[in-house]
Amino acid sequence: MRGVEGGMAGRERGGRARCRGVGTAALAPLVAALLLALGQPAGAQTLDRVARGEAFRIGYRHFAPPYSYAAANGQAAGYIVDLCREVADGVKRALKLPSLPIEYLKVTAEDRFEAVRDGRIDVLCEPTSMTMSRRALVDFSLPTFIDGAGVVTRGAPVKGLEDLKGKKVGVLKGTTTEETLRSTLNQMRIAADVVTVTDHPDGLRQLADGKLDAYFGDRGILNYLISNSLNGRGLTLSDQYFTFETYALALPRGDQAFRLLVDSTLADLYRTERIREIYARSFGKFPPDQFLNALFVINGVPK
Repeated sequence: MRGVEGGMAGRERGGRARCRGVGTAALAPLVAALLLALGQPAGAQTLDRVARGEAFRIGYRHFAPPYSYAAANGQAAGYIVDLCREVADGVKRALKLPSLPIEYLKVTAEDRFEAVRDGRIDVLCEPTSMTMSRRALVDFSLPTFIDGAGVVTRGAPVKGLEDLKGKKVGVLKGTTTEETLRSTLNQMRIAADVVTVTDHPDGLRQLADGKLDAYFGDRGILNYLISNSLNGRGLTLSDQYFTFETYALALPRGDQAFRLLVDSTLADLYRTERIREIYARSFGKFPPDQFLNALFVINGVPK
């Protein structure tokens, strides 16, 4: 990936010169043109509702740090929530609104896609993995992150799924991680007791208390929790990736104008240093890895 990183640096240097000062207001003609091509009136659906003065509704998870969570002050926080705030700014500029009220609504792993489908939220801002089956309910933006499933144990790390034979393995209910864990254990004929939990802190708490032998989840979330909670003491996250997950923002199906604006906002960020400033708020001094650097390069789609 050294060549990718070098290309990234070159694009960043060029991007700063070319893209500084280019805002999402320039998207308005693109949005209107797309709507005309689709035979729809300009500003239909999400943008039309917001243009009438209604709130822009961001859905987020109560506890999925560092991507999406409620901070100590009760406010929505996290890397992907910050990306959605950039989208909200893009909506405000594109519609030339003097102000844009934003409503933050909590969702769960179980009801998050229905919240988008049923119109309770405009955009889902959490570690949402893109899958083809989920496209039956929602559309997806350009990718926002690349992560994967890891396993946490007490003491020695797990080197392979074979180590879980006869063990109690926890996993968050209603996630692609649960689906993958169950199907993979079945395919490999590994007899393990899969126990679902309602949130990651509960899973790690049960692991620390000896009620579970291992816990599966997104590596970014698990690493954050182990480093920032008392339950993380004595727990070890394996080095191995058991899956690769591509995250994206979930959007209402068929709302092409809004999707264009969301994708254009993300692409603008990926072409500049702005994305690294946003990343640093949640991940601190640790730089993006080679996979995330590649995501920024590939998805920094030109205007």
